[in-house]
Amino acid sequence: MDFTHVARATRKFAINTQILRARQANSALIRAIAIAIPLLLIAPAIWNGYPLLQFDTGGYLARWYEGYLVPNRSTVFGLYLHFGQGSYFWINLGIQALATLWILQLTLKVFGMRTPLRIAAISLALIATTALPWLASMLLTDIFAGLAVLSLFLLVMHGDKISPVEKWLLFAFTSFAAATHSATLGVLLGLCCAGWMVRPWQAARLPAIGLFRGSLAIVAGAMMLLTANFALSGQFVWTPGGGGVAFGRMLQDGIVARYLNDHCPAMKFKLCPYRNELPATADAFLWGNSMFNTLGRFKGLNDEMGFIALHSLAEYPAWQAEAALAATAQQLVHVASGEGTTAWLGHTYGIIERYLPEQIKPMRAARQQHWNTSFDAINRVHVPVALGSMLALLAIVGHAFWRRRLDDMTLLAATVSLALLGNAFICGVISGPHDRYGARLVWIATFVVLIAAVRYFSGDDDPDTELVSV
Repeated sequence: MDFTHVARATRKFAINTQILRARQANSALIRAIAIAIPLLLIAPAIWNGYPLLQFDTGGYLARWYEGYLVPNRSTVFGLYLHFGQGSYFWINLGIQALATLWILQLTLKVFGMRTPLRIAAISLALIATTALPWLASMLLTDIFAGLAVLSLFLLVMHGDKISPVEKWLLFAFTSFAAATHSATLGVLLGLCCAGWMVRPWQAARLPAIGLFRGSLAIVAGAMMLLTANFALSGQFVWTPGGGGVAFGRMLQDGIVARYLNDHCPAMKFKLCPYRNELPATADAFLWGNSMFNTLGRFKGLNDEMGFIALHSLAEYPAWQAEAALAATAQQLVHVASGEGTTAWLGHTYGIIERYLPEQIKPMRAARQQHWNTSFDAINRVHVPVALGSMLALLAIVGHAFWRRRLDDMTLLAATVSLALLGNAFICGVISGPHDRYGARLVWIATFVVLIAAVRYFSGDDDPDTELVSV
């Protein structure tokens, strides 16, 4: 008997058995992650007993039923909510959780980090230290703001590392996210414009075909919104409200009072009789019990607010510039989680009671409606992590410039830094600084820092990456 042949066959069988067992274990781990991470992402909603609501939720829900446009309420997102209302909106939360896991793992894949343990570890770190699960658990556009930045980055920069199907899915997701909120579209548009401007000096790193795909996705998102507006209201127009919201920020800065004092009563504005009684904040004016209600809200004042906002830009340019810089700086550090989640949501409650009466009971029974939600302890973690992540992001970009090194990690860090700055400018200048606007995007800074940390400590960060002029 040839014992050598038998020994070799035995070793080969043992090795094959070990490989098979390893693959089975890896497959089981992947299945566990695919189930556990999405459930953890919507854990706040599961704990609540009903998807989390916000004051703006009702405005989106009502778009299908009311058939007319209202300021700053995307009909595309309204249709998305209508799609899932039969499941009491759990379908929507499932989509949000699965989309989050998909984009996170796809980002890790293009960075060579798509192992189950790394996906699980980074996802769990984000769930524990950022607003991500609260965003995924809420019926609001905010979850799509950060995901859209990552989606656009993948679509533009790493089209060669993903499959055609993945590219089409990223294109569709980016377009949809852009259509859910004008601020999200503005951030994505700004990123694409920055890419086109930088490309003449970094053609090798910024492929024209990728920038074209990204730009076309934004155009498709705009067309999606215009089409949805036409389908629901018969008007092929942009969602109204930008001028009115900008007016609120200018009112808060004292610019509106100055303009009215300079031009009343010659201009015969509706607001002239109230120019000495204007509320101190935009929120009090737009959403409180103010003369805004008396004068017909957006329907009665939208044109006048837009006129005052536009003309005050021309009359007080230095004041406007100073106020814009201050608002942007303030917005960058407004990153606490939970704004609007613990408030009285009378409008949203009313919309659900009017159009979805079968959901009144579970909605009213939810912990959120019993004032059992507090973010004080949560923000003791979230705020330092968010601020620290932004500083670390700047350190990554600054270190790359110092070493004149432009690699994939630097490009991602620079993209997210520009997105955070653009978001702070758009939201701070137009709407005024709010924690909600910062929290919905800053978690991607933490994500980038985690990727950089894992690559550095695991030795995946190649020190011999090509040096280029930056």
